[in-house]
Amino acid sequence: MTDGSDNVDATGVSDPFGKFNGNERSYALAALSSELGDAQKRDWVSDFETAFAAKVGSEYAIAVNSGTSGIHAALFAAGVGPGDEVIQPALTVVMDAYCTLHLGATPVFADVDPDTWLITAETIRPLISPRTKAIITVSWQGLPVDMDPIRGLAEENNIVVVDDSAQTMMGRYKGQISGTNADLGIFSFEEKKHMTSGSEGGMIVTSSEEMAIAARKFAGIGYRHLTADAGRTSLAATVFQNPAYKRFDTVGYNYRMNKISAAVGLAQLERIDYLVARRQACAAFFKEAIQGCPWMSLQEFPDHSTHTFYTFAVRYDGEAARAMPWKQFYDRYRERGGDGFYSNVAIPYLEPSLAGRTVGKQTYQLGQCPTAEALQLRIMQFKTNYRDLSEAARQATILSDLIDEVGRT
Repeated sequence: MTDGSDNVDATGVSDPFGKFNGNERSYALAALSSELGDAQKRDWVSDFETAFAAKVGSEYAIAVNSGTSGIHAALFAAGVGPGDEVIQPALTVVMDAYCTLHLGATPVFADVDPDTWLITAETIRPLISPRTKAIITVSWQGLPVDMDPIRGLAEENNIVVVDDSAQTMMGRYKGQISGTNADLGIFSFEEKKHMTSGSEGGMIVTSSEEMAIAARKFAGIGYRHLTADAGRTSLAATVFQNPAYKRFDTVGYNYRMNKISAAVGLAQLERIDYLVARRQACAAFFKEAIQGCPWMSLQEFPDHSTHTFYTFAVRYDGEAARAMPWKQFYDRYRERGGDGFYSNVAIPYLEPSLAGRTVGKQTYQLGQCPTAEALQLRIMQFKTNYRDLSEAARQATILSDLIDEVGRT
């Protein structure tokens, strides 16, 4: 295997292995400065939104303080409310379900395809009811969902599609950026994601002016003067300083992004193509490591999709093939000097917060989505956010040697 030591960034300069080695520091300091004249001050949040929308190819972008709050605001913009149902995949994080519940609606969990691990039109169709208001698709691990059949099904039934692309920044489906091919798309800038706004942050994108206004108002405490873009309308001081002025027309939350996060996010966005390419380069080492091993299967992805490898995730069948349980393989990988790897998060409806509960017409219990439940116990997620590609290559070599020791074929 190659050692990856020749890795350079887009400018041809060796990566110093820092997460924030672009304009993050200078932008954050500029955003903090109170010494700049008004003409020099930037509206960092608006600039970040404008740049993000242009980068992904969306009409509108609304910056929020997390991906979760973005999902919440997007579902509100979709019209989700008490008594409604929202179909969502069983192989994902629990937060999508929480957002549904906080709006008084019922999460309905769909099983996933055994090869792509993603929700599909086929798994969604049997669950549609007169109460279905929205579908949340999740582009899991960096792979965009097969959106065209899902959009077709949604349009037939007047259902809004919200794509959770928290793990799929710059992933492409048939040439289009994942998240922009739904009615609303959500991105996360939590610190482990492809790009970050410092620690937490998110972005909602849509090409619907009506939905953009609704999402921005919900995430902006319900200020009535907020618009789809540019953050807000320009009001003369004589208007809002008047005691008769009424500020709010929507019951919302304070989910707004702060200017420091926006400044860091804008700097990261400038480097996003490189940051994604580096994840893909890390994944290439691990892909080489598992070649010829039938009991480690990479998430399958079609030619029309670009995988951005939030992690390098494989289905582990070594317990059946080599009598080695998941945890034993993990321990042996660590013993050899491996970093370890992550398991897939638990099935949302089996988390203690939801398991056994009845919500609407749904009772959450084991056996609802057998494909997702079986996959969740087998998935191994190897890190792809190494700053030093030679370290990624070393980790992949450890994996390859362990596979050889256990028995590759």
